Amino acid sequence: MKLHLTASEGLQLFSGYGAGYVAVNHVRYEKNVVVTPQAVTEWTVASFEVLAATDFESIAALKPEIVILGTGATQRFPRPDLVRALAASGAGVEAMDSKAACRTYNILAAEGRKVIAAILVD
Repeated sequence: MKLHLTASEGLQLFSGYGAGYVAVNHVRYEKNVVVTPQAVTEWTVASFEVLAATDFESIAALKPEIVILGTGATQRFPRPDLVRALAASGAGVEAMDSKAACRTYNILAAEGRKVIAAILVD
């Protein structure tokens, strides 16, 4: 599906998604990604099933207000011990399917929120 970007110049926003990929500012990514309004980086986790607390510690170090966790094609919830570092830093965590995560991230980023999307690509 193609998303229409808002006029939020200079932000990293999702412009599309589909089976096996997401697109940020019309650049296609077929690997898991962490997206902030300033940058896109590969998220080196193999799958939802092998998420570890250290995967979230690196995100917590970026000091977000909120983390949108895209869990792939279906909504799944991480164990509480995995997101403890985020909670300790004061960040809120929302888990949703990756398509919904892309849309939600775009809205929050366009509002100027300090948001991070951690997206698992199925």
